[in-house]
Amino acid sequence: MDRRRGSTRRASSEEIEYWSHASKSLGALSSIYANQNSIETIGRVNRLMAMWPTDDSLPAEGYETLKTNYKRLYAALREVCRNSDEETEAFNDAIERLSVLIGLRRASEALPQEKRNKRPRPPSPSPTSTSVTPPVAGAQRATAVAHTRGSTGPSPAVPFSREPKARREALAKQLPLQERRKVAFHPPPGKTADGSVIDVDENTWILAVITRCINQDKNRYEVQDVEPQEDGQPGQCYNTTLRAIIPLPDPNAPLNSAAHPNAYQEFPARSIVMALYPDTSCFYRAEVIASPRELQPASRGTPSKLMYKLKFEDDDDQEHSVLAQYVVEWPGT
Repeated sequence: MDRRRGSTRRASSEEIEYWSHASKSLGALSSIYANQNSIETIGRVNRLMAMWPTDDSLPAEGYETLKTNYKRLYAALREVCRNSDEETEAFNDAIERLSVLIGLRRASEALPQEKRNKRPRPPSPSPTSTSVTPPVAGAQRATAVAHTRGSTGPSPAVPFSREPKARREALAKQLPLQERRKVAFHPPPGKTADGSVIDVDENTWILAVITRCINQDKNRYEVQDVEPQEDGQPGQCYNTTLRAIIPLPDPNAPLNSAAHPNAYQEFPARSIVMALYPDTSCFYRAEVIASPRELQPASRGTPSKLMYKLKFEDDDDQEHSVLAQYVVEWPGT
């Protein structure tokens, strides 16, 4: 199974992002523990508890003193409770962010490098040439969709089709696709510098970004491969159409946007999907082992943290954690 080889275990951009979040969470937790006020409050509670009667008899200081101590103890206990809730929230946030980071790291470290060959690429096009994605055989979506990710709800599920009208209708609420939007892109075949032809089958999809909408035509776009070329130049650009593009969920989109993850379907266990293989920029067929709903409590899940547990085809039954924003419907046959 051909795979694009990832970098030599330098941290991926997702790992760097989540480490930054985790570091901030741990810093916040450390600040809470270093707060002298919390320590003083606990000491005050202990002193007031020591003064409290051990039986039902009225202390020598009288009822008014007892009433005053009660009010002080009540206020101090409320403060301890608030501090405890704050600590618990900080703990949970740090644990969740570290869990995501650990999942990403383990998945990429488990990558069998001998199977992840670098994806062949055509040469950079000349300034006057354009690469138009050729028609690829249409395909029906392989699996039904169950529940949704959020309250916004997805658009009705439709069979995947590369027929232009069907694609426009299916993506109508997202068009035109905005610049820098991440997409799964089906590249056209090409030739290497020595003239040999690079095979691109109908199931070859790579990670790319939208660079512009061509002539304000909502069906035509220029996209750029996220992986730099062999000579170090930025990724190759292609002129293409919606038939070769699958827009990825955008966790930074407004909550009510059709591009937001809440507007995308959540795939239940045993669904067949297309997902970004960890630490690469290529998409492959995979089976869902566990959905975000099963892996993370709905009350704590946020779009940028939602994860699937997947088993990729022809991958020695290994299971990988993949961010939900890189998991979409399977467009193959």
